[in-house]
Amino acid sequence: QVQLVESGGGLVQAGGSLRLSCAASGRTVSSYAMGWFRQAPGKERDFVASISWSGRDTYYADSVKGRFTISRDNAKNTVYLQMNSLKPEDTARYYCAAGWGGAMKFTISDYAYWGQGTQVTVSS
Repeated sequence: QVQLVESGGGLVQAGGSLRLSCAASGRTVSSYAMGWFRQAPGKERDFVASISWSGRDTYYADSVKGRFTISRDNAKNTVYLQMNSLKPEDTARYYCAAGWGGAMKFTISDYAYWGQGTQVTVSS
């Protein structure tokens, strides 16, 4: 089993930055693809970004491309999401996920393990 714990969320003004972290425990996730999703109140959970096991490959939703950066430190069993130029529409609960197999993954059903999420609120 893999346990994922997100941190780093909070309240920030539009144009600001936050860095989310996702710490894994239970087993190493160095061979897993990792991803970030977000869910705003009353909306579905949406894909944000994914990273391959090596960190070499990344993929982003169009809505965050150029503003968000996903990265990982396999030695620390941790994945990050650097969020810059934040907008009010980025307000959501952000979830980290781990998926079997090292290739990037893009849908909820591709991921086996999920964290509880961290809230990000961007004020205008």
